[in-house]
Amino acid sequence: MSPTFASLRFFNYRLWFAGALVANIGTWMQRVAQDWLVLTVLTDDSGVAVGITTALQFAPFLVLSAWAGVLADRVDRRKLLIATQTAQGVLAAGLGALVLSGRAELWHVYVFAALLGCVSAIDGPARQTFVADIVPAEKLSNAVGLNSASFNAARLIGPGLAGLLIAVVGTGWVFVINAATFAATILALTQMRLRELQPREPTGRGKGQIRAGIAYVRHRSDIVVIMVVIGVVSTFGLNFQLTSAVMARTEFGRGPQEYGILGSVLAIGSLAGALLAARRERPRVRLVIGAAFAFGVTTGVMALMPTYPSYVVACIPVGFASLTMMTAANSTIQMSTDPAMRGRVMSLYMVVFLGATPVGSPIVGWIAETYGARWAIGIGSISALLVSVGAALWAARRWNVSVRYRFRSRPHLQVRYLDHEHDEELARADAARALSAQQATDRASSA
Repeated sequence: MSPTFASLRFFNYRLWFAGALVANIGTWMQRVAQDWLVLTVLTDDSGVAVGITTALQFAPFLVLSAWAGVLADRVDRRKLLIATQTAQGVLAAGLGALVLSGRAELWHVYVFAALLGCVSAIDGPARQTFVADIVPAEKLSNAVGLNSASFNAARLIGPGLAGLLIAVVGTGWVFVINAATFAATILALTQMRLRELQPREPTGRGKGQIRAGIAYVRHRSDIVVIMVVIGVVSTFGLNFQLTSAVMARTEFGRGPQEYGILGSVLAIGSLAGALLAARRERPRVRLVIGAAFAFGVTTGVMALMPTYPSYVVACIPVGFASLTMMTAANSTIQMSTDPAMRGRVMSLYMVVFLGATPVGSPIVGWIAETYGARWAIGIGSISALLVSVGAALWAARRWNVSVRYRFRSRPHLQVRYLDHEHDEELARADAARALSAQQATDRASSA
């Protein structure tokens, strides 16, 4: 089997991959339908209303993710995922029934978006770390890359299918179909071979567990750099639901099918980035920073595209850069984190990654209404360029890094740590300090 698909050798991972693919297609369909419902049916092309809906859906990550990370470390993740996937299916069915009855109002969508956000906040850390329960440690990077490939294959299919279904049967049925797709994930989770799950010692109950997770991250300079870069880019740049809807509707005068196509084409680049990530054995911090810089460049180019076809083509490199950045960040953190802390660390990462959306979406929506859709994309481009350059300069000074570009030799870009032979050594040193800080915190909490 190709190294790209190595994790598919494991029965439990094959089930998880297939179930997640179906459910992710439904999730992308609902995202498109929800934004289109708010933009064209419940408001008069209000980018702010779409931004508020997105903010409500992701705001619970700010409040619940840290606690959800403790829960993911403490309980059976498989059983927790069965519960959260069921709840998401019920909420999708409820919103679909409301829309089909003709009684849906804007505040209804707000409420359902907030409720879905609460469930997703609990689901997220468990789903991100569950992959470590179903593949051996040496295949974790590959499995994370394939998870991203599954997500973006769904992103390739879901938005276009949603646009077609919205035009044919309306948004209500899209929500109902999404509710049905969660059955695939639930079936996969219930049919797994429990004896083949990776052994894991759940974290016991105790005081200060969230505080211990924060202390662990605070002493990991590599994780802090990743979180800062991801947080800024996520806040102002990863608002494609909003910016694509506004660009399609107001800048190019297109309908739901063309809006759906934008999401699918964006996923072409994302899928390519995910498959490449699955082959990468050891992602590194410098890849996160470099991909963030590439994201800033490509989104800047996309914002300047004069026609709908040229804008569609520009979506491909944006998808590639954004997915490379996100997958590298996810894999680097998971692979370098102590297994006992993984759920809490990933929950803090999700606070930064998804919790930034409630802050950024209304701002980007306001920019779209006030200055135009192109500036809504442009602010993300500028922010990504600034934070990536700033992170690179900080890392070069803090970690004593030498960067050289050589045109005639490979690799062209050569990064050397003058005080460390490899950046893995730097990560291990930071991890040891973080673990010591965690143990000190635990002892203080016990006392």
